[in-house]
Amino acid sequence: MPALNRVQLIGRLGKDPETRFTPNGKKVAHFSLAVSQRRKTAEGDAKEYTEWVNIEAWDRLGEICSQYLHKGSLIYVEGRIKTDKYEDKGGETKYYTKVVLQALQMLDKKQEEEPVTMVEEDPADYDA
Repeated sequence: MPALNRVQLIGRLGKDPETRFTPNGKKVAHFSLAVSQRRKTAEGDAKEYTEWVNIEAWDRLGEICSQYLHKGSLIYVEGRIKTDKYEDKGGETKYYTKVVLQALQMLDKKQEEEPVTMVEEDPADYDA
C-alpha cells in the first residue's frame, strides 16, 4: 500500500535557528515556525489562531537556515513528519513531533546578499 508523509507550511520563525553538530559531524539546525490562521467568530469578529511547529534542517539546508533566517522571517517549508521519544527526569516516556526539512523558500522581500530562494535537499534518513 502506498504511503505519503509530506508537509507544506508557510509561517514565521519564532526564534533564530539553533545549530549544533551530531557526534558523526553532521550539522543540524532547529527552529520553531508560527503558522497563523484567521477565522471569524460567531459574533463576526476576526480571531487569529497560531500553531507552533518544530522544524529540523540537516546539512546544507541547516547551514542556509542558520546563515539567512532569523526571528520573524517569512518562509515556505516542505518536509516530512517525524516523531521522536525520550524519557524525562521522572522516567516517563515523552513524544516530540517535528518536521524534517526537505525544501525551503524564503518569502521575505529579497535583499542583495540573499541566495537563490528555493533550496531542496535529497530525502535521506536522518536518525541522529
